Amino acid sequence: MSGLNLRVSDKAGRSWILRTVIGGKRRDIGLGGFPDVTLAGARQAAREAKEKIRAGIDPVAERRELRSQLIAQQAREVTFAAAAAEVMKNKQAEATNPKHAQQWANTLKTYAFPVLGRMAVADIEISHVLKVLRPIWETKTETATRLRQRVEAVLAWATANGHRSGDNPAQWRGNLDAVLPKPSKVAKAKNHAALPYTCAAEFMADLRTRNGLAAKALEFTILTAARSGEIRGAKWEEIDLASGVWTVPAERMKAKVEHRVPLSPSAVSLLEALPRMEGNPLVFPAPRGGEMSDATLAAVIKRMNGKRPEGEAYSDPKQDGRPITVHGFRSTFRDWAGESTAYPGEAIEQALAHTIRNAAEAAYRRGDMLDKRRRLMADWADYLAEPAGSAGSVTPIRKEA
Repeated sequence: MSGLNLRVSDKAGRSWILRTVIGGKRRDIGLGGFPDVTLAGARQAAREAKEKIRAGIDPVAERRELRSQLIAQQAREVTFAAAAAEVMKNKQAEATNPKHAQQWANTLKTYAFPVLGRMAVADIEISHVLKVLRPIWETKTETATRLRQRVEAVLAWATANGHRSGDNPAQWRGNLDAVLPKPSKVAKAKNHAALPYTCAAEFMADLRTRNGLAAKALEFTILTAARSGEIRGAKWEEIDLASGVWTVPAERMKAKVEHRVPLSPSAVSLLEALPRMEGNPLVFPAPRGGEMSDATLAAVIKRMNGKRPEGEAYSDPKQDGRPITVHGFRSTFRDWAGESTAYPGEAIEQALAHTIRNAAEAAYRRGDMLDKRRRLMADWADYLAEPAGSAGSVTPIRKEA
């Protein structure tokens, strides 16, 4: 067979080569390695290649196109689970809180993977997405809404990386909003159960009889009206006991903005009495030295309720008598400040580190009303220290607040 050669190389071994001319250019066409391809096989492959050349087909270009088609086909066969794994790597790298990234992954694994996990992302359509969302859309609306966003993100990643084409079937506007009711119409509002502020002094008196660092952390949470995560992650370096100010860094704030918390004399006294673990920067560390969990604070309330007379647990009458929550004390503080004091709403919202929703007001506000909030938090601490049974009848009003 003219043009058929056996190429011998130290690295590549022995391979069959057809040396020929295609469109006026010399080409070396690989026909396979010896001995996998025999002499007879090489002759047959060379004969077929020459027949294609005579028919005006470039065997090399044809082979390259077939390889590209194979690669494209393999790309389209990437499963939803594999695509989600890649997206989750990015989420873990971006997340300021590892737990958030884990929640992101757990939601997909629990609800989306049973339906979509083994499907090729290229084959996923709106009917498949609906099969994931419909069972929980009206019963677990908040979870379903987050799940939809996460499925949309995975499919968007797949499109951007060439694994699928066309519209995103998990997109809400102009897509799922035509077949699913709006989340706001079906979501059942469920606020954190909060203690009526008239019972706050009684609760605080009871809490102060409890031992343990978790009880102190809960007491500090109530005194500062801060979020649980801000308290559990608090570090001694953030606290200036001399000036009575706790500066929470932006990365631990919900709004991602640094927040100064004025500490009442009661809060300062509590901190001064705390033991410090050598080499541990946390104000309220867990027994093993890490960050205390939210469940640990909630357990304090559960134990307190366990020792209350039957039917007299600390609960929220507005929430069907549900046991109160740690976060609910922010509502307790808000109700007390709004109903029993003359402090301006701006100062109260600042104390709670709430984001200003009015864009114009947010643009012009420069200060954080620290002095006014210092008086507010001192009055709150005084109110919590009222003798049990009398706090509910006292209405502290600061006219000069």
